[in-house]
Amino acid sequence: MSDTATQSAPTTATRGRRKVRLGTVISDKMDKTVIVQVGSSKAHRLYRKTVQQRSRFKVHDEKNECGVGDLVRITETRPLSKEKRWRVLEIVEKAK
Repeated sequence: MSDTATQSAPTTATRGRRKVRLGTVISDKMDKTVIVQVGSSKAHRLYRKTVQQRSRFKVHDEKNECGVGDLVRITETRPLSKEKRWRVLEIVEKAK
């Protein structure tokens, strides 16, 4: 048993890529939290008609900068509360 018994741990820990979404703020009534709606469209399996899907995420907004109607980029993060698992990366476009 020579040097082969030493552990060969990887030099860099590889983590999975975090999901990034683009969505619209639909509510900013909470403190440091906004609700972002992310929409996507996909074809129906049988009829091939385009069907729109919407998902709503509670997103952490540390500086309370987001307002209703803003287009924001959000990213996945560790659980911040019971329902918050996303945070604001940047505000792409402010509402008019």
